Amino acid sequence: MAARPNILVFLTDDHGQWAANCYGAAEIRSPNLDRLAATGVRMTRAFTPSPVCSPARASFFTGRFPSQHGIHDWLDETGTASAPDLSGQTTIAELMQQGGYETALVGKWHCGGSRHRQPGFDHWFSYWADQYPHFGAQQFSAQGRRVTAYGHQATSFTDRVIEFLRGRDTGKPFFLLVGYVNTHSPWSGQPERLVAHYRDCSFSDVPREDAWSRHPGTVLPIPDDPADFRAQLSQYYAGVTMIDEQIGRIVDELESRGQLADTLTIYTADHGHMCGHQGLFGKGNATTPQNLFDDSILVPCMLSWPRRLPRGRVCDAMVDHCDLFATVLDAAGVTPEAEVLAQINSPGRSCLRMLAGETTAWRDSQCCEYGNARMIRTDQYKLVRRYPSAEARCDDELYDLQDDPRETVNRIHDGELAEILGTLSQRLDDFFLAYEIPDRSGKRIDEQPVCNNDMVWARRPDDIAKLRERLKRTWREK
Repeated sequence: MAARPNILVFLTDDHGQWAANCYGAAEIRSPNLDRLAATGVRMTRAFTPSPVCSPARASFFTGRFPSQHGIHDWLDETGTASAPDLSGQTTIAELMQQGGYETALVGKWHCGGSRHRQPGFDHWFSYWADQYPHFGAQQFSAQGRRVTAYGHQATSFTDRVIEFLRGRDTGKPFFLLVGYVNTHSPWSGQPERLVAHYRDCSFSDVPREDAWSRHPGTVLPIPDDPADFRAQLSQYYAGVTMIDEQIGRIVDELESRGQLADTLTIYTADHGHMCGHQGLFGKGNATTPQNLFDDSILVPCMLSWPRRLPRGRVCDAMVDHCDLFATVLDAAGVTPEAEVLAQINSPGRSCLRMLAGETTAWRDSQCCEYGNARMIRTDQYKLVRRYPSAEARCDDELYDLQDDPRETVNRIHDGELAEILGTLSQRLDDFFLAYEIPDRSGKRIDEQPVCNNDMVWARRPDDIAKLRERLKRTWREK
C-alpha cells in the first residue's frame, strides 16, 4: 500500500475567486498561488456553502451545510454566550486524528472557542480574542495558553507552521490547516512595501458598478471618495500578495524537506469578496437583505499533489467545501464507520478521481444558504428563495446567467421563466429536504441561537444607515 499523503489546507478569509493572477487578475502578484495552479488542478466553479465566515468554515470542518451544523452567521466569540459552536459534531480533524494523522491548526478557526484547542487537533495556534490587527501587538492561543506577538500576524502564523513542520512526529503523516486573514478588513496594516506596489495600479480587474440603484439596503458600499477606494483596494491587493508570500515560505519548506511531492496542498477561501463588484465592498452581509451574488460565493480553489494529480489542469465542475471535506478523507484513506457517515449525512462527494482525470458523473447544480435565504445555481440560472424572518421580507430572485452574468435583472416575475422557476424551486426544496436538520434550519432562523449583534435578517430599515456610518468610522479608526 502506498504511503498516505500529508494534507495541507489553506483556508483564507474573504478571498474572492477573481483576486489572483491565475484567475485573471493581471495586476495582482500571486506567484505562489499561480504555482499551485500550475502544478495541480485549478477549479473555476468552486463555491462556498455560505457567504460569511463562520458558517462557511463550519461546513469545511464538518462536511455539512449550515442547516445541518447550525451556525448561520459569523460568531462573536467575545460577547455572545449563547452563540452556537460545533460541540458534539464530528469534525474533519477528529476523523483525521483517528485515522492516524498528526493534526494541527494555525490561524483562524472562528467556529466557537478559538482560544481553546478544539477536539481532534494535536497542535493549536489561533486567536485569543480577536483577529485584528494585521500588524501590531496580537494575542494568540498556543495550545490554550495566551501568548503575545508583535509584527505582522501572517508572519507569526507562518513561523509557527514551519516550527511544526520541523518538530513534528515524522512517523505519521500530517493534516495541517492554515487560516490567514489578510484579505479581511480592516483595510490597513499590510506591509508598506506591498501597499506601495499597488498604489498606482489601474485596478482594471475591479468593475465599477453602482450599488444604490439595486440595493437600497446597502451597508458596505465602495467608498464615496475615490482616494479612499484606491486605498482600500491597495490594502486588499497587498493582503493577497502577503498571503501568497507566506504560502511560498511553507511550500519551499516542504520542498526542501523532500515532502512536497507527497503532500496534497489545497488552497481555498471561506467565501468570496466584492471590491467594487455590484458596487459593494464586502460579502454576503454587505446588503440588507443578504446577498448570494456569484462574487460573494465563488472562491479560489487549487489542489496540488505532484505524486498523484496532473499539472496545469483546469476543472469546471461545481464543487464546494463539503466536497473538499470528502476529498481530504478520500486522499488520506480515512473511511469513517457507516454510523458516523450516516450521522454526518454530508452532501459532499470526493472529487479526487475527477481531478485525476477520470470520467466521473457529477452534479449540475450548486446550492448555498445564508440565514433565511437559500440558493440553487445551474449553468444558466440562479434562484434565490427568501423565507421571511420577523424583520426582513423581500422578493425572491431569479437570474439568467447566460444573458445577465452580472445578475442585474431579477426575472422572478417573468412569466417566460415560470417553468424554470418551478423546476429550480423543486430541486432546491429536494436538496434541503434530504439534508437539513429541522431544529437547525435556516427557514426557522428566528428560532436559532444568536450569533452576533448584527445578523442581517434581524436588521430593521432604520438600523441600516446607522450601521453604515458606524462601520465607516470603525474602518477609518483602524
